Amino acid sequence: MSMMPLTARLEDLIANYDVFLIDQFGVLRDDIGAYPGAPPALAALKDAGKVVIILSNSGRRGDYNADRLVALGFERSSFDRFVTSGDVAYEILSQDLTLIRGQTRCLTISSGGDTDLADRLGLTTVDDASDADVVVISGSQAERISLEEYRAFLRPAAEKNALCYCTNPDIHKLAGGTVAPGAGSIAKLYEELGGAVTWLGKPHKEIYDYTRSALGSIASDRIVCIGDSIEHDIVGATNAGLPSALVETGILSGLSSSTIKALLDQFDVTPTYLLERFSLVDEQ
Repeated sequence: MSMMPLTARLEDLIANYDVFLIDQFGVLRDDIGAYPGAPPALAALKDAGKVVIILSNSGRRGDYNADRLVALGFERSSFDRFVTSGDVAYEILSQDLTLIRGQTRCLTISSGGDTDLADRLGLTTVDDASDADVVVISGSQAERISLEEYRAFLRPAAEKNALCYCTNPDIHKLAGGTVAPGAGSIAKLYEELGGAVTWLGKPHKEIYDYTRSALGSIASDRIVCIGDSIEHDIVGATNAGLPSALVETGILSGLSSSTIKALLDQFDVTPTYLLERFSLVDEQ
């Protein structure tokens, strides 16, 4: 059984760590805008000389996400790099095109018509699952498209054993002030239909290996991961051997301590710290 983590302030983490791997949605922002206090808190990390990497389960590339964050009021100088699961997927698939050689027709399930990964890999985009050799699940519109509709739509691709890559493993997403099924929930449907899914992003090791390779020889105990998802951020950090801080915002917003404890028990993890939110004390 897991234990409840140590309650801490962001100032405590600044004093104890050199590198911050910070989730985007649920920590810095929701689907509407920046959380109060988050932009100055992020800037404070850089002012303190920290390495700051935004680590996000987004199927879109990091540069795209960085631009969106800046548009919400975050300073570009407040983070060193934006790494996404979409970046990791491209890195892996572009270096080993044998994984998709001969599989040229790609169906992308996304949140806004995004076919970036397919385009970068030189695949032909198709709109019908029965035509697909490859399926990329990078986003979700489950706030308006039911999971049963997704199931029926994807069935022909799963039945023909089309390769499937989930480049956003998040099971839940923030949508319109509530929580809706994320791309990971759609990928689970594909598995239920008998299709095989390759998962790329938190909590899986590839995104941590990719990020660590850019950090050089920094010791694990000098790196801290901050996120709102126990299943993705905390499990991923734990499996990567990294300290972690769970914030009580995002998908955990409004949940009681007992409910959070039950979720920690469910996934058998204990984050190093529990933060009320990602902000400095004087900004709360």
